[in-house]
Amino acid sequence: MNVFKLLSRSSKALQNPPVQKLPSSGAVANPQLFGHDDEPAQSPQSANTSRKRKRGTLGVEPCAESTGALPADLDFFAGAKSSNGGGDGKARREEKKLKALKEKEAAVDEPYDAEECKRILRSHKLKVAVLEDFAPKESKKKSEKRKKDKHTVQNKKKGAKTQLFPRPLTSFAQLRTRYGISKRLAENLQEQGYKLPTEVQLGALPLLLAKRGRGEQNGATTAEASSGEQFGGDVDLLTVAPTGSGKTIAFLIPIINALLAENKELDGKEGPKAVVLAPTRELASQIVNEARKLAKGTGIKATLMRKGMEVVKRSEQELSEDANEMAEASEDENSGSESDREEETAARKTPKRRQAELVKAAILVATPLALLNSLKRKDGTVADLSSVRHLVLDEADVLLDPLFREQTVATWSACSNPLLRVGLWSATMGSNIDDLTISIINSRWENLSSTIPRPPLLRLVVGLKDTAIPNISHQLIYAATEQGKLLGLRQLLHPTTTTSEKPTVRPPFLVFTQTIPRAIALHSELRYDIPPEAGGSSRIAVLHADLSPSARDAVMTSFRKGETWILITTNLLSRGIDFRGLNGVVNFDAPTSPAAYVHRVGRTGRAGRHGGCALTFYTAHDIPHIKSIANVIHASEKARRGPAPAHAPAVEQWLLDALPDVGKRARNELRRRGVESRRAGAKAARISTKSGFERRVEKNRRGAREAGKRRVAVVQETEEDVE
Repeated sequence: MNVFKLLSRSSKALQNPPVQKLPSSGAVANPQLFGHDDEPAQSPQSANTSRKRKRGTLGVEPCAESTGALPADLDFFAGAKSSNGGGDGKARREEKKLKALKEKEAAVDEPYDAEECKRILRSHKLKVAVLEDFAPKESKKKSEKRKKDKHTVQNKKKGAKTQLFPRPLTSFAQLRTRYGISKRLAENLQEQGYKLPTEVQLGALPLLLAKRGRGEQNGATTAEASSGEQFGGDVDLLTVAPTGSGKTIAFLIPIINALLAENKELDGKEGPKAVVLAPTRELASQIVNEARKLAKGTGIKATLMRKGMEVVKRSEQELSEDANEMAEASEDENSGSESDREEETAARKTPKRRQAELVKAAILVATPLALLNSLKRKDGTVADLSSVRHLVLDEADVLLDPLFREQTVATWSACSNPLLRVGLWSATMGSNIDDLTISIINSRWENLSSTIPRPPLLRLVVGLKDTAIPNISHQLIYAATEQGKLLGLRQLLHPTTTTSEKPTVRPPFLVFTQTIPRAIALHSELRYDIPPEAGGSSRIAVLHADLSPSARDAVMTSFRKGETWILITTNLLSRGIDFRGLNGVVNFDAPTSPAAYVHRVGRTGRAGRHGGCALTFYTAHDIPHIKSIANVIHASEKARRGPAPAHAPAVEQWLLDALPDVGKRARNELRRRGVESRRAGAKAARISTKSGFERRVEKNRRGAREAGKRRVAVVQETEEDVE
């Protein structure tokens, strides 16, 4: 027996630190945010059968766990079976039978049950409404008959929207059986591991993939009218869904399926068939990667808009005018001997005569400015995009913000095809976006003057609008000063205790700042905080818009591979970027709006993963503006289901009562310019742990050294003059 262990033994058992489940631990079985507690209870007798049925509907092999099949490298008798030729063929026949039985069971489509659909949609917090139905108005006789019905008049409220209850998609396997999507697209979805749809996919895909045509709307039954099947997928959709809920997959599946169906009709027509607009290049690149995974083997190509690419082929007249201008410019610039002119023309011949690369992909993903620059002509007009049948605005509230609005609306108007279908997707969307969308659609149709019936505009809302996801924990920490925030961030890099009840932020995580200079300064301050044994300065990186595209791609690749642990950035990465294994988000500078906070903290807790942590520092300069952020955190904690956490809530009621309210003008000013003390050029924006006295001493020393150098230079000059 070890005497030292016996003497050092305590009367109390050692308390292990609480195990925190992190998003980086892997994917969850159920990526849905809501509806977990509303599933009907099962009897013990039917537990096994119902479980098998559920797995079958989710696209999982029913015999995957029951049979206990061994891997190929551990099944020592597999070779003997295959050598006889009977075992392998028998197994294949059994697999085919099971597959045929599964397809038959899935093909049996139950009739539409309005009450069941309402229950499922409400449990998953889904709301579908018709914002605007542009169908032709009824005749006077029909309208007079409807006015006589007192019941309809009493129920008709002012400004009320028509509610729809579409048949929810409970499994990705139903895409093939119920909606008849492409077989190759269904196989790609299965290869990527998509089995159970999220809330936004559960509600949006039935609206965009319905089969009925709009011409049969007048004869639609009551069930079809309440489910929205009379529209037949011929709709414009405005979707508000939480971050990380799978919006990209929800709008890419209908686009790829429609392009495969329209492939024969559109053969020979030049130009892209679908355009996806995103506010940042990083988000556009991510959408392209997802589209290529889903379109693998289908012949549908997706490309990212780059500098030098041309979307619409120019006419011969425009090419000849460009050639004439180039020739005139070369004649004016050339001077000297004939040999010199020949050398200059030979040097300039190759780059000037090089033609732009023409986009041949069916799906084009771009930022608004890059796409508009390629469409603009010398006379100020914008080229016509008549080949585009599908337009998607990802992060639509930013694309219709005054910063991007002019470019987005110009691109939208350039899509002159009357069969164009539009989708607007975001996690936050104000009420002004609804009115702006309707006005843009109206003005566009007035310019088209087409006789084709206009599709309705539907709105799909998942959960509560403009709220953060409920499956992450929030912390609001008062740091008093900028030095206090820096010390708090260093405590995350060098934790001193592991017994804290509150969840902590662990690498990898993102750090958000207000401006680019502050991100660069914070990176230079922290780059040597990680010891060389753990990777040193290579573990911390900075990403902002001033970097070149190649440098930005290198930083993103390093962070996704796990080589970089802490990434300091601006709002450049706050929207749409999918980091599935991100454990936390640190708001070094408090967000300037509730929408900015929702999108920043939405980088963690993606696809239903739990354990993500969002930490926000605020100082005395943030107190007049922090109440809106506190309200978002309070609403997110209220929406969280399950047992209450052991720690106290991030925002107490006394804090909400003590924080001052913010006026509308102050909110708009803060959203546009940020906190004044952190703007570029402000003295308070300096990020450093040194006090003002230490910086003053260093400044005096630096001035004394420079003065000494000047005195030495003056003495040397006088000595030279004397000599």
